[in-house]
Amino acid sequence: MRQTKISFILCFFLVASTAAAQTESKPVFGITFSGFVKTDMLYDSRQTVSVREGHFLLFPKGELRDKEGRDLNAVSSFHMLSVQTRLLGRITGPDAFGAKTSGLVETEFFGTSDSDINGFRLRHAYVKLNWAKTELMVGQFWHPMFVTESFPETLSFNTGAPFQPFNRSPQVRLTRTFGRWSLAAAALAQRDFPSTGPEGASTVYARNGLVPELNLKLQYAAKNEEAGTELLLGVGGDILALRPRMATAAGYATDTTVTSTAGMAFLRIKTRGLTFKAEAVYGGNLHHLTMAGGYAVDAVTDAARGLVTYAPLRTVTAWTELMSTGTSFQAGIFAGYSKNLGAGVDLAGPTYARGGDIDRLARISPRLVFNSGKVRLAAECEWTGAWYGTPRPDGKVGGSRLVSNVRLLGAVYLFF
Repeated sequence: MRQTKISFILCFFLVASTAAAQTESKPVFGITFSGFVKTDMLYDSRQTVSVREGHFLLFPKGELRDKEGRDLNAVSSFHMLSVQTRLLGRITGPDAFGAKTSGLVETEFFGTSDSDINGFRLRHAYVKLNWAKTELMVGQFWHPMFVTESFPETLSFNTGAPFQPFNRSPQVRLTRTFGRWSLAAAALAQRDFPSTGPEGASTVYARNGLVPELNLKLQYAAKNEEAGTELLLGVGGDILALRPRMATAAGYATDTTVTSTAGMAFLRIKTRGLTFKAEAVYGGNLHHLTMAGGYAVDAVTDAARGLVTYAPLRTVTAWTELMSTGTSFQAGIFAGYSKNLGAGVDLAGPTYARGGDIDRLARISPRLVFNSGKVRLAAECEWTGAWYGTPRPDGKVGGSRLVSNVRLLGAVYLFF
């Protein structure tokens, strides 16, 4: 059944591309394809918190002692996967509403869950309308907290997560340019990267919250062609409202929401030989951005009915990357740090979070990349440390102890 579905989609793209061919005297509209085939080879020195059979690594698992005191998670593993293989179609069309029109569909074989690994899934799908200084995008694309012009180019598919926001969401985004400045406003829903709550990770909390996630980003970009330099910097803010429950455990209706905010600042400096990037993020309830954090019950307002209020768990992260800009050979190094800042108030109930028993996280990962024609060979060594401890009443973690993992990663690409 899955093979039939994939064949149908590929045939549809090919027919659409063929049908778009027109005479030279007319504009050519249609779809063009690109993508890559990729195979990853993974070795981990320890069991990890990850998805897709360890492919998307977040951090090492904590200690789990057996009856003789041996750590059951201190076990190495090896795997090979090709699920990142990707197909992208860029669509062009005639003008509409006085704007240039374009679109994009991107798919891969990453699946939507571990049980669906190798499954054909949607990554991006959007329509764009471009006027002289204004762009309207509607569809599924990177969350605005993932800065597409400046993100970690690690070999690992985690792309710097959980130190870097990682999320693709259905959204409406309006961008206006003012010379070298641009201002983007977005309203977002959740799909593949949901928040967590009493029922586990689900889009239901955001859907029942009624108000879309709102984001505003201001960005400055300058480029000197003669000197071969580029400068990019910006700031952004985000607000998210969730409704964790429609009814309490006692069976009473509840419309209590939890609202959280987040902010970021980013920088990229490029010269002829090197590129430097840095970003910092601070906010509450960052779970849907594939980062540490979430929220918890902070007060019981009516014990008989089970009514409660919630407080976001705050996280601060920072990362930096330095890489060479050669075409045949590239070297780079990524470093990241994340700290659990707790809720700022004493908590009174369950916690819904990622890494709620982790005080801080750190990572360093050097890499080497070799390109020849359309083929790329790459290798990376990624060390990730997690300081596990005991959650305190305010959500912070005390008595932490370091647990670390070393990932050795090799990859082979063929671009087309």
